[in-house]
Amino acid sequence: MNDSLILTKGIVKTITNESIQYVEEENQNKEYEGVRFSIGHRTYRSRLAKRTPKKIGYFVAFWEKSTTGKNQAYQYDSSPDKLIISIIDEERKGQFIFQKEILLEKGILRSTTTKGKMGIRVYPSWETSLNKTALNTQNWQKPYFFEYSNDRNRAKIKELYA
Repeated sequence: MNDSLILTKGIVKTITNESIQYVEEENQNKEYEGVRFSIGHRTYRSRLAKRTPKKIGYFVAFWEKSTTGKNQAYQYDSSPDKLIISIIDEERKGQFIFQKEILLEKGILRSTTTKGKMGIRVYPSWETSLNKTALNTQNWQKPYFFEYSNDRNRAKIKELYA
């Protein structure tokens, strides 16, 4: 079992009586611990973001193969309800939990009107000294993030997972 799924299972255990079901690895995103699963009637896609050596923040890739074998952004219509991006960086742990609607609004998921993206950079609350672009990105991401290593606001976590 990968580290991000272990973290997610621990978090889910603290906020609900339900458990993670139907875990399916996504081999094309294995490097980012890509899995799909459900909790109750909601579906999730999970990834582990990685710190990059030359830029502040963390990068995460998520893509699928087209019918012609080309990499492409995830399609909105077939995406799970939420995308969880876990950060595990030594003693610091946290998660971004994005509804698929916000990912479409931000141009990350592919639709008939948007090309989508195959990866993004995320900026948890502990990242500081950001340039203007990174700060703008962090600001829109902020409502979807919680730091699990020291801020275990159960109400916020429950709301993001629900």
